[in-house]
Amino acid sequence: MDEFPVGVVVSALGCGLGVIFGATAHRTDFCTMGGLSDIYFMGDWSRFRAWMLAVAVAIAGSQLLHVNELIDLSGSIYLTPNLGWAGAIVGGLMFGFGMTMGGGCGNKTLVRIGTGNLKSLVVAVIMGIFAYMTLRGLIGLARVEFEALTIIDLTTNGIDTQSIPALLTLVGLPEDTSQIAVSFIAVIGVLYFCFKSARFRSSKIDITAGLIIGLLIPAAWYVTGAIGNDDFDPVQIASFTFVAPVGESIQYLMTFTGATINFGISIVGGVILGAFISAKTAGEFQFESFTNTEDLARHLIGGAIMGIGGVLALGCTIGQGLTGMSTLAVGSVIALASIIAGGIFGLKYLEEDSLSGAFASLFEKDE
Repeated sequence: MDEFPVGVVVSALGCGLGVIFGATAHRTDFCTMGGLSDIYFMGDWSRFRAWMLAVAVAIAGSQLLHVNELIDLSGSIYLTPNLGWAGAIVGGLMFGFGMTMGGGCGNKTLVRIGTGNLKSLVVAVIMGIFAYMTLRGLIGLARVEFEALTIIDLTTNGIDTQSIPALLTLVGLPEDTSQIAVSFIAVIGVLYFCFKSARFRSSKIDITAGLIIGLLIPAAWYVTGAIGNDDFDPVQIASFTFVAPVGESIQYLMTFTGATINFGISIVGGVILGAFISAKTAGEFQFESFTNTEDLARHLIGGAIMGIGGVLALGCTIGQGLTGMSTLAVGSVIALASIIAGGIFGLKYLEEDSLSGAFASLFEKDE
């Protein structure tokens, strides 16, 4: 540790975890939007169940680390006492809709870059630029004002975090007991949903995807929250998320001199590298570009909406759907539900080829 600063060690381990993520996602076709698309167009729930299995594993692993005091999840951005419910809803809906326009969520975009998809490269650049504009740039002030008007300060009720167990103290339940109970109920409930399907039980590739991706979430928490917990040079506790880190990665590439690589940037690079290695070894690497200007426009719009929405919602299908959910944060539950709703509406839009048609289909009744 004297030769290698903690930040360097954490970043190197983050890159390694990213490589595993990228290779796994490529080999198993792990994708939240793909799972929603399979359900909507084909009635196939297998890939969605793989993602839900990852959620269950992420919650179990992360909560075990937290309960045993190996890490402190209360220091994460998901468990602040400021409940940004409006940002979670608006941002989640935007991100969900945007990922259908952009051809995939944040992780799928990075994986496709590694396989030679130039469309995803454009989406990632636009998503990163708009994410950074929303964080600290042109849209930043509007975001801050929006949050100030809508955030609920839970400390006024004597609550220090927005975790579900903490909120249950309002009805007299001890937080420590609730932590274990909520974790157990969530994990068992999701596992039942996954494995009640005979088709999923027989799908080794989907089960493998859910297990590996799910385990990477607590692994990342441990790297930043335990290994990175240095008294003199502490690292912000974090796990997998892709929207803001893509923006930071673009800034890092443009200001390399004097800039510092961090855990998020390392994971972004690792995911692309892992997907590249997997694609090359499988003989599946090939360049792919836009078919026409309409295709280009749709991906540009999708990337921009994903960047803004991902920042407002504090994450993407991985950042909120897995990492945030692993903390049992209320905001993550709201954001996840909103992302799914936005994704379904986006699929309706693609099917109807118009916003009015998509809205109308929401209210249609089956004959």
